Amino acid sequence: MPPPMEFTFTEEQIAAVAGRVLEEKENKILAFYGPMGTGKTTFIKAMIRRLGAQDAGSSPTFGLVNEYHDARGRLLAYHFDFYRIEDETEALDLGFEDYLDQGAWIFVEWPERIPNLLPETARRIELEVVGPTTRTLRIS
Repeated sequence: MPPPMEFTFTEEQIAAVAGRVLEEKENKILAFYGPMGTGKTTFIKAMIRRLGAQDAGSSPTFGLVNEYHDARGRLLAYHFDFYRIEDETEALDLGFEDYLDQGAWIFVEWPERIPNLLPETARRIELEVVGPTTRTLRIS
């Protein structure tokens, strides 16, 4: 597994940092941790744009999962938001484990709601607010 990394960035730098995280490619399953309002969705949207998705979309909070494709229709990523689930059974009913085998990037918000379903190889990404427009991102 790659060594831990840390980036402190502003809104203007988010695209560059998103690109750096995507360069890691050691693991395409990224679990995003941080309190409400730390910018998890904003950062994931920046990553989806960097991947070349046709539509960077919105948080899948109400649908639990969004799927993203490139201009040719190729699958790029899935973005899960498990904030609203009550237990892991809901993620299983959604077919979460099947998504893991698709070869696409997997971005998971609120992974602490599904601790037993995340593969051990999932990269942990923690976001922290350090100022009104500044965040620190730690990858482990």
